[in-house]
Amino acid sequence: MKTLKELANLNGRVALITGGAGHLGRAFGHALAELGACVALVDRHQAAVEAAAEEISARHGTHCVGIKVDLAHEEEVRRLPQQVADTLGGLDILINNAGFVGTDKLTGWCVPFEEQSAETWRAATEVNMTAPFFLVQAATPWLRVHKRGSVINITSIYAFLGPDMSLYDGTAMGNPAAYAASKGGLIQATRWLSAVLAPDVRVNCMSPGGVLRGQPDSFVRAYEKRTPMGRMAEEDDMKGAIAFLASDLSKYVTGQHIAIDGGWSVW
Repeated sequence: MKTLKELANLNGRVALITGGAGHLGRAFGHALAELGACVALVDRHQAAVEAAAEEISARHGTHCVGIKVDLAHEEEVRRLPQQVADTLGGLDILINNAGFVGTDKLTGWCVPFEEQSAETWRAATEVNMTAPFFLVQAATPWLRVHKRGSVINITSIYAFLGPDMSLYDGTAMGNPAAYAASKGGLIQATRWLSAVLAPDVRVNCMSPGGVLRGQPDSFVRAYEKRTPMGRMAEEDDMKGAIAFLASDLSKYVTGQHIAIDGGWSVW
């Protein structure tokens, strides 16, 4: 019988994390590198993703690289697994973490429902659901090699719950339909992929609750009041779940959805 330490060991494995320059992407990178994995961080922002990779390499002594890719471009997405394999020697873990959360270049995002635009709907669907599908498709040959591939799709509590719009009263924040719908689609894609890619590749998803990142005080107080744990999440709260799903700690777990939400979804 293997020890828990042996099951959690990721030495010799290669992980690809999209949205790698962001808060969660960096936290996931640190978690997997700490367990011994080589890591490829992917993001649209080259300087930021390279800086994140250098930080992880320096802290954990593992090989971590930053790669600039725009997930809205299918050709770049399809080339990515081969690029990672050529650089790091393979691909065992894929974390679809990147998420479209609006851009100054498009209107119709954090606005009333009647004003939400087709352009932002399409952009959210492209990044949040279509890109992960193509990325898994392109990565599958590599993920099958050692019969231990793990895909982890990062969704949201709003992928399976309706929003409490009163949380946003008096703020510039919002909760667009396109975000919820595209992330919800990713949960169902997880179930479908888990059935099709088994037994060589496991596919699971996790839904973070709201993470504290300088939101308006009124929003934070309202969110905390509605959460059994009495606080918003921190990046460290997500590291244990990502380590579990990426490693052999969960080698008999596939097609599952785990909410890391401080109990938000129990009410």
